[in-house]
Formats: sequence, structure tokens, C-alpha cells
Amino acid sequence: MVKQEPPVKKNQTIELTFEDITHEGDGVGKIEGYPLFVPYALPGEKAQVKVIKVKKNFAFGKLLHIDQVSEDRVEPPCDVYIQCGGCQLQHMNYGMQLEMKRNQVKNVLRKIAHIDDIPVHPTIGMDDPWRYRNKVQIPVGHRDGELITGFYRKRTHEIIEGMDTCIITSEINDRMVEAVRRIADRLGISHYDEEKHRGVLRHIMVRTGQATEETMIVLVTRTEELPYADELVKELHETYPQIKSIVQNINKQRTNVILGRKTKLLWGEEYIYDTIGDIKFAISAKSFYQVNPPQTKKLYDKALEYADLSGGETVIDAYCGIGTISLFLAQKAKKVYGVEIVPEAISDAKENAKLNNIDNTEFVVGEAEKVMPWWTAQGLRPDVIVVDPPRKGCDEALLEAMITMKPKKIVYVSCNPSTLARDLKILEDGGYETKQVQPVDMFPQTNHVECVAEVVLKLSN
Repeated sequence: MVKQEPPVKKNQTIELTFEDITHEGDGVGKIEGYPLFVPYALPGEKAQVKVIKVKKNFAFGKLLHIDQVSEDRVEPPCDVYIQCGGCQLQHMNYGMQLEMKRNQVKNVLRKIAHIDDIPVHPTIGMDDPWRYRNKVQIPVGHRDGELITGFYRKRTHEIIEGMDTCIITSEINDRMVEAVRRIADRLGISHYDEEKHRGVLRHIMVRTGQATEETMIVLVTRTEELPYADELVKELHETYPQIKSIVQNINKQRTNVILGRKTKLLWGEEYIYDTIGDIKFAISAKSFYQVNPPQTKKLYDKALEYADLSGGETVIDAYCGIGTISLFLAQKAKKVYGVEIVPEAISDAKENAKLNNIDNTEFVVGEAEKVMPWWTAQGLRPDVIVVDPPRKGCDEALLEAMITMKPKKIVYVSCNPSTLARDLKILEDGGYETKQVQPVDMFPQTNHVECVAEVVLKLSN
């Protein structure tokens, strides 16, 4: 049998017409049926492409020149868009971004879960898909005798030169990062050198309540001691009255993980506050809190709609975090039980319930796949289960626990369509039926998409 060679060679320049786009935002063109994936190319475009990597069944290319431009192409407004890589879709108009995300969800449901006969609704987008992030974590470096801040260049740990703003994060956070950098530089606070594992200031993290505009600054250091801490703190809070909290987080490890285990309050309050809808949340330095509250409200409103609560239901919220969805559900349910493996998150959830005078919730620390069978043994029979797992999806034991509990309805909130599809297939094999899926654009300009799926118990069960 003759081995068939790919129809292109590395470093070859070819003319390519693009006919599709991947879930990551790369354009897809074909030569003799052989696909090439090219970043920043759009369907309908014809371009000159340099082949940079050749595999048996596909190749990767680099866009050299676009001969025929798509009407969906726009000029990226960010000066460092190509270098940064934090956003992947700024070169396409927002309508195309939303449709791409919907198609991504439809495709994985069909390919992985073999579900292609249910409504996947148009992606819920934003009126203004910029400046939406309420949290930023920026590495600190050193160049030409001065501290610098900025995101890393794609696939490196080299800070992008001249990056003084990020147009998907809030302007307040931008200003706060610049203020900390400027004051720390003047005071002579050293940057962290990750190669030598020396120096002090590793990252500057800023969180701002979108509704309240209360700001928390977290200074991530390698050392227990932060030199000139008093001077830095004094200048920050006296100059910027919206700052309510200044915190030091100590991370002594050689690691890419940003936050260390130890956190200490340098000035102000331990928490800042924000609201999503009618619910108020206390946010600490290490709290998980959605970075786009307006879209979070749309996401949770849809979850609430799919749960279809009338006031008498018992609900379980697995992977409940700080109680964000639980407290929304509690407004319409008889009782909500939340379970989460992170003890600090459960403490925050209990505090947030008190903060909102909500007394029909119960939060438990533990692995959902172990706690839920225990609840079953205690006689707990949920009418609805809501899950909002991490990107890896639900543990299979949790899916089995849900199937055993036989709630009338499961509402699955997902940040990864592929693992959503995988888990829906397991639920369907266990006697459930997926009724509809709603994509929500939580992260405009990026290739990420969140979804809410309504899953119901088949009547024969």
C-alpha cells in the first residue's frame, strides 16, 4: 500500500479559500480535501497562507495576505491583540462571534451526545461587549530600570511591552493596576524574578464590584514582608476613595499558580460587595465570583426559568461555590441544599445567605458525588438538581448519583460545551431527555461560551 503524502509541504506558500471556522476561532480551508487551520482567517475569505506545520491528516498555516475579505471582518481595537492571545475573536464582528458560539454548541451536541433535534437558541450577547471584566490579575516585571505590568506574550512568560490597558477589563481596574505599579516603582519595591526566584511583587490583582464600584487590591508577593507597605497603602487609599480593601497574598512557591495560601489584610475591609439582580454578594480576595455580572444575571435567570420553580420544591445545587445560583434559586424554592468541596466557598455561601436574609438554604462542604448519596440515605428527595461544574464537567459518580435520585428536572450550567455534551449523553442513557440549550456569551471577544441545558426525566421512568 502506497503511503499518501499530504498535498502541502512545510514553508510552502499557497492560496487558500476558507469555508469554516473551528471552535477556537481558526479559519478552515482545504486542499484536495486536506484541512488547514489558520488563525485570524474567516469563512468566505481567500488568502495567501504559509504552511508552518504539517501532520498526516491536517496542517497549520499562517495568514500572510487576505485577497478577498469577509464582510464579517473588523479591525481589532486592541493594540496588542495578536501578541497577547487573551482574546481570540476581536477580528470578527460581534454578530459572527455569537453565531460561532451557537454553532460550536450545536456541533458538539451532535458529535458527542448525538443530540441534533432540540432547540439550541441564539447566543445571548451583550449590548456593549467591551470593558466587562470585574477582575484582573497582572504579572509584574522589570525593564530599563522600571517596574512594568502587562499580560504575557502568547505562549511565553515575557510581558508585552507598552501594554497599559486591557479593553475587556473595567477602566477602574486598569487605573488601579497602573497606580500600584507607579507607586511601587517610586518606592523601590522589587519585581519577582521567576527564573532566579527572587524579588517581591509577583502579581497585582484588582477586583471591582460592577454595581457598587467598590475596589479591592491584592498584592501578590513572594515574601512575607512587603517593603514600604505602609507608604504604598496610605497613598493608594488616600488618592483613590473607591478602594475599600488592600490585601497581601503570599505565594512563596515556584509555580504558575497566581495566589498562595496565606492572605492578610493590610488596610480596609476583608470584603467588597457587589450585586447580581436583587442578591448582594460579599467578595474576598480568594472568592470565586463571576467576572461578568450582567451576563451572569442573564445566565442565572435562564437557569431559574428552566428550573420552573413554583415555591414548593426541594432543590440541590451541586458545585455551589459561594452560593451564587443557590441564592437565586432560594427566592423561588421551598429549600435549597448546596454542596461544594472548597471550605472557604461554603463559608462565603453561608455569609451571603445571611447578608440577604435568606434562611431556606443549607450549605455542606464535601464532594458532591459522596454527599448526594448520603442525602439520599437520609431521605432527601430533590425535585430539581442544578449543576455548575468546572471545565472538566461532572464526575461520573455525581451523574450516577443524580440519576439514582431521579429528580423531575436537572438544570446543567456549563462553561465547556464538550463536557456538557458528554455528560448529557450519560444522563440521557440514564432515563433523561434534553429539552433545550441556551448559550450565553459570558466572555465576549474570546472563544469561550457558557450554556444552560434543561434536562427532564422521561415519563416512563
